[in-house]
Amino acid sequence: MKADTVIRVEAMNALIAALGEVDAERFISMVSRDTFDYTEWRCENLCPDMTIDEIYDEATKYERELLELKS
Repeated sequence: MKADTVIRVEAMNALIAALGEVDAERFISMVSRDTFDYTEWRCENLCPDMTIDEIYDEATKYERELLELKS
């Protein structure tokens, strides 16, 4: 498992690569201001036919596959 600091740095680098520095900062500001449940939003918009448990299972399976590739 990665340290929180590593995840933050990688996430910020990914945002900057995808959006550029200004829009990445704007995105962080928007998320910080909003009082929404990201998990609920994700399920409603990105995987409406999956339950939270199914999403968790898929994420766990994906993580295992990544670990197998690294070893």
